[in-house]
Amino acid sequence: MSRDTLSLTITRKFEAAPERVFDAWLDPAKVRAWMGMALTDFGLSGDVRRIEIEPRVDGSFTFSDMREGAEAVHWGTYRVIDRPRKLVFTWFTSEEEERANKSVVTVTIEPEGRGSLLTLIHEMDPKWAEYEEQITSGWTQMLRMQARLLAGQDR
Repeated sequence: MSRDTLSLTITRKFEAAPERVFDAWLDPAKVRAWMGMALTDFGLSGDVRRIEIEPRVDGSFTFSDMREGAEAVHWGTYRVIDRPRKLVFTWFTSEEEERANKSVVTVTIEPEGRGSLLTLIHEMDPKWAEYEEQITSGWTQMLRMQARLLAGQDR
C-alpha cells in the first residue's frame, strides 16, 4: 500500500463455481437480492430502489437504497470484466469521491475444490481511513449474503 492509497482486502470462500460467483456481481436480480439481504442484516430497511447495470468495460452501474428517508446511491464504471476470474470497477458514494477518482474495487475469483475463493481489494483515498472498519464490515456482509444467496439459502 502506498501512502496515497488505503487498501482493504477481504477474502471469502464460496460453495459455488467461479462462474456463478462472478455472475452474481452483474445480474441485477441477484445484486438486488444480496444487497437487500445485507442491508436488512445491518438493521436497515433493505429497501433497494435502483439496480442499473451495464455489464461491459466502460459500462456503468448504479445501486441505491433508502436510509433514514433519503436515497443512498452507489455508482461506478467497470474497468475490467474477465469472466469468471476478475472484475474491476470504480465505487463512488459522493461527487467528491468521483472527482478524486481514487476508489477502485478489484474482485478476483479462483476455483477452490468444488467452490471458489473470492478476494476483494478496495483501494481508496487514505482520507477514508477512519471508516476502514465500517467499509470492511460492509463488504464482508455483502460477500456473506452473496454466498448465502448462491447456496440457495436466501430468505
